[in-house]
Amino acid sequence: MHPVDSAGEVPRRDFVKSGSLAALMAALGGVPITAAEPEKPADGTLPVPKADPNYKEKPVGPPVKFGVIGLGTQGREILTQLARLPNAPVVAICDTYKASLKRAGEAAPNAQKYEDSAALLADPSVQAVVIATPTYLHKDVTLAALKAGKHVYVEAPMAHSIEDGREMAKAARALPAKQIFQVGLLFRENPQHHHVLKFFRTGACGKTAEASAQVNKKQSWRRASPNPEREKALNWRLENATSLGLVGELGINPVDCASWYQDRLPLAVTGFGSTVLWEDGRQTPDTVQAVFDYPGGVRLLFSATLASSFGGEQQIFNGSDATILIRENKGWMFKEADAPLLGWEVYARKDDILSELGIALVANATKILAQGKKPAEAASDTDSPLKYSLEKFVEHVNEGTPPAADWKVGFESLVTVVKANEAVLKNTRVAYDPSMFVV
Repeated sequence: MHPVDSAGEVPRRDFVKSGSLAALMAALGGVPITAAEPEKPADGTLPVPKADPNYKEKPVGPPVKFGVIGLGTQGREILTQLARLPNAPVVAICDTYKASLKRAGEAAPNAQKYEDSAALLADPSVQAVVIATPTYLHKDVTLAALKAGKHVYVEAPMAHSIEDGREMAKAARALPAKQIFQVGLLFRENPQHHHVLKFFRTGACGKTAEASAQVNKKQSWRRASPNPEREKALNWRLENATSLGLVGELGINPVDCASWYQDRLPLAVTGFGSTVLWEDGRQTPDTVQAVFDYPGGVRLLFSATLASSFGGEQQIFNGSDATILIRENKGWMFKEADAPLLGWEVYARKDDILSELGIALVANATKILAQGKKPAEAASDTDSPLKYSLEKFVEHVNEGTPPAADWKVGFESLVTVVKANEAVLKNTRVAYDPSMFVV
């Protein structure tokens, strides 16, 4: 069993806000698009949301006792989100670096502290583990956790190589039905994305022409330490032997989302990478672009840079009838002038912003209406994608249901970004052989 070190003090999957664009998007409010809209009053006014006295929240399941392995920035954020769940007590935490273990202990004061993941996995009080170590260390601790009979949530990407990921997927595939394995693909368990997916799949956008996604955040990824060995461990993202670069460590969720929405895997990817700002001897480029070719001529352009924060993180699906924009856990639809009128549009508030009309697509509309709130105003109250993902993991453990981000989806997303990173590093085109995706 290899020792497990958090070795990661920079969040991989946080959402960076861009002031100017965030203000623009905030102005694009609207009402929820639901399966059954209320009848429009005779006077032509919009219906006023009212609390539903018959609405009942889904009951909270029994507690699932957690262990968290890897206590860098992402691990500590996981502790924060688990603390927000009513049935996810953290009973054990683990990191080989004592300072990280001590710091995380403040967020989980009642948790048993371990410096060895094997000792945590031997703790009978731990029912489920979250693995938040650096990507290249996922395989060994995941396999050990599965063998120990624990439910496992492993951060995405699930591994650093296709070979490691395939070994993990095979082990997860062989699990008893009630033992849950979930990959931290945040969009797959997110109600906002499931809500928007309904519109995409039912053809509200017409024929898909192209897709794009970006993750822009100005940060170096480099961490300093007076201890050379610790500094090398902290900077695992900067070395090709341990990192999948921006397209893998940051792009895993939006790239996976494009495949999920289209229900197709890419045929090829062309990559470009360069270091334009942080010229400090790193191997992984600080600015990348990857163009994914999908069946039917549709392409996804993914771009990411550590040199600028403008635009933050967003996804766009351009269709012949409408375009969908997803940003900061919110979605909007922009109709084409010649697009057919959809029945629910008469109830949607449309704001004229820079000559574009944005219709808000708000998830959890039924719950929001039941609380007597207006979905457009309550949209800003949505939880983080990480909280949604962990919450669904607890639900799957309690109910024995398969997660949306299972071993198959996790492995396919891994293959997609591993080959994309290869294309970026070589500034070339790489084809996907269908056999690559087979476990």
